[in-house]
Amino acid sequence: MRAIAALMLREMSSTYGRSPGGYLWAIVEPVAGIAILTFASSLMFSTPPIGRSFELFYATGMLPFLMFTMIANRVGTSLLFSRPLLVYPAVTFADAVLARFLVNLLTEILVFAIVIAGVMSIYDTGAHPDPAQIAESLVMTAAFALAVGTANAYLFLRWHLWHVLWSVISRPLFLISGVFFLYGALPGPMQAVLWYNPLIHTIGLMRAGFYPAYMADYAAPAYVLLVSLALFAVAFLALIRHAKWLLHEG
Repeated sequence: MRAIAALMLREMSSTYGRSPGGYLWAIVEPVAGIAILTFASSLMFSTPPIGRSFELFYATGMLPFLMFTMIANRVGTSLLFSRPLLVYPAVTFADAVLARFLVNLLTEILVFAIVIAGVMSIYDTGAHPDPAQIAESLVMTAAFALAVGTANAYLFLRWHLWHVLWSVISRPLFLISGVFFLYGALPGPMQAVLWYNPLIHTIGLMRAGFYPAYMADYAAPAYVLLVSLALFAVAFLALIRHAKWLLHEG
């Protein structure tokens, strides 16, 4: 626990403490994205796909998506970031992964709360939040992000080319994860394919948590958690077997 706490403090000071604005930039990114999407959509449509606030519609899609990308990317580079410290027996690769996960999870939850509170206090959203569904969506998002991040932590060490490949593979996720559209509005064949994207489920459940009339019957929390557990287990076992060699000899 002391090693994890020390790594968390190091993460906070190095990531946010040395840049002007610090944690403010974690809030600026989603707010700017929501503002741009709202402005662009307001020029083409009179109302959002659901509800009466473009700002809330995009916030319920963008915030879970940014939580996933931020946590997955930070956890993915956790071993590279803490590599000099992993030579000490008291610090393990699991400590580095868990410390980065916890810091960024808490940061993203704080950002989520601030942005949502701001949107609902400034705009007439007409939303009726369901805390249980919102919390379930956040748990699903965090679990999937941890699994993908742990897999990348191994792959980034194993194959340096994976950095480039992951940046290419992950870019289309924004377009196919339901940030700016509703899953139910898609054609049937496209729904059948995109259903296997776990982020479709987490964002759908998030929107259901704010819009009681929105039926996210397609969302399957068990599917997301099973995929996350399986991916995390495989990646963690690979790290147990190969992390020492990759970090110190590879």
